[in-house]
Amino acid sequence: MKTTVNVLVIDDSKNIIDKVTKHFSSHAVIHVVKTCTSGKEGLEYIINHQKDFDFLLMDIIMPEVDGICILEEMKQRNIKKNTIILTSYGKEEAIRLVSAYDIDYFMLKPVDMDVLEKRILAVENTSADPVEEKDSKVELAISRLLHSLGIPSHIRGYQYIRESIYMMYENPDMIGGVTKCIYPEVAMRFDTTASRVERAIRHAIEVSWARGDYELMDELFGHSVDFDRSKPTNSEFIATLADSLRLNKELLPA
Repeated sequence: MKTTVNVLVIDDSKNIIDKVTKHFSSHAVIHVVKTCTSGKEGLEYIINHQKDFDFLLMDIIMPEVDGICILEEMKQRNIKKNTIILTSYGKEEAIRLVSAYDIDYFMLKPVDMDVLEKRILAVENTSADPVEEKDSKVELAISRLLHSLGIPSHIRGYQYIRESIYMMYENPDMIGGVTKCIYPEVAMRFDTTASRVERAIRHAIEVSWARGDYELMDELFGHSVDFDRSKPTNSEFIATLADSLRLNKELLPA
């Protein structure tokens, strides 16, 4: 387990540079060792200072040299670093291109610094044991809920919807960003596309509505959707279960 994570930040946004630098200025584990405001400057640093950092935070849309070019150059030079992409450009084509370079996460701006911190620690496996224990309880509770709602674990949408609920449980602010934030990140984790994630989750909800526990469905969704007439949207389904777990601690295993 690492005791220090040395981070290189490449982003032409001064706001992002300032936020990241400030947030981690006194962090016990994560240290920002260098910030670069252009892709050209960042690539030069990567080539000449490979041993000075072990984690890369980078935008993909930048002047002179973009993030894709940097990832390609790193691949050709066999420079391997844990990487999180931060960008405001969430097109599926961009996600597909970035996916070819074995990055760890794709996060859409604006980025919550607390969530970014969790992602870095998760990638580097430096999070403390109590946090990991809590996370496993939440994951178990989500799995139990999904099984009670009739979603079998062998269908593809089960994994996607479980991951989506967990992400929204961790960060309630994502409630308005299911399409722009959650789908792309889940797609990145499972090496697929955001549209396939959306369709698979939709299918999982339809399966649930056909075979799930109707009393539980009515209890969970009766006040947010018209239970007798329609199924919840993907966003409603994910947000309702995340909210239920957050507000009703009895759902979490002891």
